[in-house]
Amino acid sequence: MIEREIISHINANQLMDYNREIAKEVRLSGSEEELRAFKFAQKSLESFGLETELSFHEAYISLPRKASLKIGDIDVPCITHSMAPSTKEGGLLGESVYIGDYTDGKLSLCKGKISVVEGIASPEVIAKLSDAGTLAVVFINGPYTHEMIVSTVWGSPTAENISQMPKIPVVSVNDDSGEILKKSIAEGKSQVELHTEVETKWTAIPTLIAEIKGEEEPEHFVLFSGHIDSWHYGAMDNGSANATMLEVARVLSKYKNKMKRSIRFAFWSGHSHGRYAGSQAYCDQHWEEIHENCVMHFYIDSVGGKGATILSESNCMSETKDIASLYVKELAGQDYVGSRYGKYADQSFWGAGVPSLYMGMSEQQLSNDPMSQKVFQVFAGKEAGGFGWWWHTVEDTIDKIHPANLKRDCEIYVLSIYKVLTDPIVPINQLAAVLEIKVTIKKYQETAGDKVNLDLTLERLNELEEVIMKVQSTLPTSALLVEDQKEINKRIMAISRSLVPLNYVSNDLFEHDPAVGLLPVPSLSSINRMASLEKGTHEFYLLNNSINRQVNKVNYLLKNALKEAHNLLTFNKKRGGNYVGN
Repeated sequence: MIEREIISHINANQLMDYNREIAKEVRLSGSEEELRAFKFAQKSLESFGLETELSFHEAYISLPRKASLKIGDIDVPCITHSMAPSTKEGGLLGESVYIGDYTDGKLSLCKGKISVVEGIASPEVIAKLSDAGTLAVVFINGPYTHEMIVSTVWGSPTAENISQMPKIPVVSVNDDSGEILKKSIAEGKSQVELHTEVETKWTAIPTLIAEIKGEEEPEHFVLFSGHIDSWHYGAMDNGSANATMLEVARVLSKYKNKMKRSIRFAFWSGHSHGRYAGSQAYCDQHWEEIHENCVMHFYIDSVGGKGATILSESNCMSETKDIASLYVKELAGQDYVGSRYGKYADQSFWGAGVPSLYMGMSEQQLSNDPMSQKVFQVFAGKEAGGFGWWWHTVEDTIDKIHPANLKRDCEIYVLSIYKVLTDPIVPINQLAAVLEIKVTIKKYQETAGDKVNLDLTLERLNELEEVIMKVQSTLPTSALLVEDQKEINKRIMAISRSLVPLNYVSNDLFEHDPAVGLLPVPSLSSINRMASLEKGTHEFYLLNNSINRQVNKVNYLLKNALKEAHNLLTFNKKRGGNYVGN
């Protein structure tokens, strides 16, 4: 069986060698150290016979340089964060207040104060505190301080969203320092002196692209991407992922004559220090090509960690879940449930209509481990608790990588990608996407009551469900002419160009939504607010106008998807001989 042959080539020692080489230096976005890692990846890819392109573009990059915090006469060690502003000359002096775990109900305590908050630095919490008049924020992270980027602006900012950048200084301390702060505040010694320096500017950063061309549909490609820049040595985040990308390239280069479609490897900078500026710029520069030809995006981050035993909750879309279910079960023995994406992890391609699969692969099991509790607050799922207590800390070193786990994760990636490259019909389950959207629309209709009319939306979803079921029953069961295969796949991809933005994009298709949590069919999420408004009020009419326009957008995207589904069904039926269900 070819799948067993493919994974027999995955070499744990080779993976660890790549990992060590990538993670031997700190790789700040735009730095010489990062560039050396890019050039190592480029040289490795070229040794496998891949054509590569290393290019540079200007991006808005933010590097935390130094920070100091003093309460009374006690110096408290701290770090500051990417995209937070520097304090003015002379620093910031103010009274601090400890609010514990953040809730909206505590905002009244924070006006004119320096707020001390439990948890890992959160852009959304910072924005709310800033709007409430907080002077600065101190986060108590846990046993270690965790590096973070505290802006929700996706990638490099524009004239329209630059005003959304953070406006107040932010620092983080560990639990020991947090106890000092809390004790001093409790004793009435709450005066804090804060100094931060963050270097934020337009910087040239690299992007590395490499490709293996497919034999039958070379213009159609799978995008496999991950970032090279790092916090500290970043052995797991993201050296392990870079190693996996290189190993997948090495192994798949042996099977290029079997690949129907191309695979494009993309190594980004500007992930950690530019809020996904590398993938954002690549999408903007290649939007039409991606929209027309990208079959699926596989993203990889922080794989192979020691103790990473939960693989059942990695990210997927409904339409890509079947692929993950197959290989997570086969190679890890776990029933895959998947997790819906939030807006993070270089998912810059949803506006272009590209289905996605994976973000990381394996996670830590939820436990009572005190080292991990605040990391769990960021990542916690049903059983999975993220990438480990060392995530985004100085402790992300090569000893945190487990060779067998790294090999296992690599095997799942390579077989998942190989399936999309080689299946005659691209394995995108559009019916699953439609059913997820339909459930969401029904919930919105129930919430809205008679305030919003979603009858046409549901009517089109019902019709789309019926047509796609017929499409699936008329797909080929035997060999296809290459031209027929290409036509079918083109039309399947065209359906994604409507369903992916409908289910995952709130903004314009050519813009990038903020890096925040995301509800299904996000353009209609304001229906949840409509439910609390009284009909006939000024606020009701304002929101009603907005929702009507968003309903029009959803209905139009569904109309386009229906058109493509009907065209595909007609095409299938015309091809009679190799098809069933006619």
